[in-house]
Amino acid sequence: MTPYGARRRFAAARVARLATADTAGRPHIVPVTFAVDGDVVYSAVDAKPKRATALKRLANVAANPAVALLVDHYADDWNELWWVRADGAARVVDREDREAAHALSLLADRYPDFAARGAVLAVDVRRWSGWAASAATEES
Repeated sequence: MTPYGARRRFAAARVARLATADTAGRPHIVPVTFAVDGDVVYSAVDAKPKRATALKRLANVAANPAVALLVDHYADDWNELWWVRADGAARVVDREDREAAHALSLLADRYPDFAARGAVLAVDVRRWSGWAASAATEES
């Protein structure tokens, strides 16, 4: 799968899994909604109830900005299987910054019920990679 094809497939997905790690290297993975703008993936803390306001993903990004995002498709017909990963460096964007407003607008366009409550996260993707079970699935 080409980087272009991987990014295109990633952008069309509805949910991704964000993988971060703390300073000790302990992994933390959470599902996120997102929007893609070129080689930047935006996510934001939404208004759904959370167990805590100090989210582990944000603490991990502050300590270790290296992250990965994964989207995938499963089907009982294994010829339709695929996954795409975006590896990059994450940063928290100040809510007052123009980039945050842009990110929130992109997210609201993708998810009509989206309501941001907290931090905006930007991942500057350094590598798009993926795999598909068949050439036909890879190109679609």
